[in-house]
Amino acid sequence: MRMDRRDCLLGGAMMSMQRVFTPSVLMAHITPRTNSSDTMQSRQLTVTTTTLEIGYEESGPASGFPVVLLHGFPYDIRQYDSARDELVRSGRRVLVPYLRGYGPTRYRDPHTFRSGQQAALGKDVIDFLDALRIPRAVLVGYDWGGRAACVAAALWPERVRGLISCNGYAIQNIAKNASQPPSPLAAYARWYQSYFNTEIGRLGLEQTRKDFCKLLWKLWSPTWRFTEEEYQRTALSFENPDFVATVIQEYRHRYANAPGDPAFAGLEARLAEQPQIVAPTIILAGGADGVEPPPSADDSRDRFTGSYKRRILPEVGHCVPAEAPREIVAAIETLLRISEGDGGS
Repeated sequence: MRMDRRDCLLGGAMMSMQRVFTPSVLMAHITPRTNSSDTMQSRQLTVTTTTLEIGYEESGPASGFPVVLLHGFPYDIRQYDSARDELVRSGRRVLVPYLRGYGPTRYRDPHTFRSGQQAALGKDVIDFLDALRIPRAVLVGYDWGGRAACVAAALWPERVRGLISCNGYAIQNIAKNASQPPSPLAAYARWYQSYFNTEIGRLGLEQTRKDFCKLLWKLWSPTWRFTEEEYQRTALSFENPDFVATVIQEYRHRYANAPGDPAFAGLEARLAEQPQIVAPTIILAGGADGVEPPPSADDSRDRFTGSYKRRILPEVGHCVPAEAPREIVAAIETLLRISEGDGGS
């Protein structure tokens, strides 16, 4: 029987499982913060990788297929709460990590480069899977989380059974960003990025982070009626001691205005080639996104070589998981059915 590329990748991954789990992962430990036998209740956990102590929440049965939900800036894991509950009811194992610089996630070494660059975010996803000895997962992400998911899917295709990105092909073209100015309208929407590339912008985020990030929520999701309580629950994650340094480095590095972590130079070189993504993919874009409105033409379609669908959700802003959780869940279940038909596991 003829094997397609996805079958070959899966077969290779299964035969080389010992190589997938790196030596650093063999030393990893998982520390529960709460204990519960109720799979509907999230367990607050930490897992240690070479670089980070990652805080995350896990829900659902351990036997369920793993789905990793990745948040963006300036958000945290709480924006997935509704989608998480529905996935658990469907029997999925749901893992929602805090990205580097957010919430309880910590850099293990005070001398580690504080970087939010795309290669670091993508590698963190793979390290997270390694630490939990998860060979393959469905990845879901928006904003920074969408970039992390795209990077992981592009550079480690054997680890990703399916991809949901709420911001399309999110791998940055840093050379282009640094040499070609955006349209006036795009520059207007991305004003905060220019602000972060100044010292006054760094100080502004440091000193007014809660008010600043709430403003972005309002501007980016004009139809989302979040409550003050909802916002404050997430804003606690911005008190991470490395939040500002990680955020500022990311927004400067994407324009080549700050050096990257040398540890990720090789991965960044591969990302500069704008690699294709082979995993089955669904794009869910908010039609009312106030910062990155989806173009009418799907200009990144050629970056995806597997099964592919793109939907624009009317009246939904930038934070798709919180604003349209049912659509997120439906897309995940669709991807799992598609990959099952392709022989995925």
